[in-house]
Amino acid sequence: MTASKAETSVLQKIFSYGVLIVFSLVALFPIWQVLSISLRPGNKLLSTELEMIPSGASFQSFVILFTERDFLVWMGNSAFVSIAVTITGVVFASMAGYGFSRFRFPGKNFGLLSLLTTQMFPATMLLLPMYIMLIKLGLINTYLGAVIMYSATALPFCVWTMKGYYDTIPTSLEEAARIDGCSQFEAFYKIILPLAAPALVITALFSFMTAWSEYIVAAQILQDSALWTLPLGLKSFEASMSTEWGLYGAASIIVMIPVVILFLALSRWLVSGLTLGSVKG
Repeated sequence: MTASKAETSVLQKIFSYGVLIVFSLVALFPIWQVLSISLRPGNKLLSTELEMIPSGASFQSFVILFTERDFLVWMGNSAFVSIAVTITGVVFASMAGYGFSRFRFPGKNFGLLSLLTTQMFPATMLLLPMYIMLIKLGLINTYLGAVIMYSATALPFCVWTMKGYYDTIPTSLEEAARIDGCSQFEAFYKIILPLAAPALVITALFSFMTAWSEYIVAAQILQDSALWTLPLGLKSFEASMSTEWGLYGAASIIVMIPVVILFLALSRWLVSGLTLGSVKG
């Protein structure tokens, strides 16, 4: 009987690992294909051969990307806009979520419902009214206009995320801090924010990704090529008669790297239950 259970357990592990390996390969296949295209010589870009490393592979596309194109400018623009949106999202969402979670005030339920309602519509529906607003403010073709647009689309989700996490943190922690002489803001800054690190990380990642890889909004606002972000720069590789697939693949690989690094650097904070046991009954 014991041997039978052991065999069943081994078979379950083999099956589980097999499924995980299959899904991992499915997820990695597109990345491998893009990397393969970026390494192919110009006469083999449309090849359908499934070679791990294409014959005649070279880093010519990467060299051209950095030496003959404005890729570094596009990356700098994207980094600036994305970091600005991330800071804006974290600062405003952390404070707004705390206010909705801890205080009672007229219009609270209406405000939460309004934020939730905005998530029912695609962001493109906001493009025209936001575009008109930015024209009147003189913010078309500026970084500030792009930051406002991206922040406006990211903040509702971020506020709800922060509010929901604050609701899981016992208010007795703040009460104890107030008894010890902390002000309301000090209790929020010194006690609540550290405990809300997982929600802050999710907010930061979502805000960053909102701006890093977005194309439609950037195409409408950033009309000067000197202000182009990475999606607009990559679109320039596509022409009516031809597409520079090698540069497309090389740029796509490089664009992916900062996101992977950011996720790995923050992944240790993506853990729930940091407040477990913080209050003893």
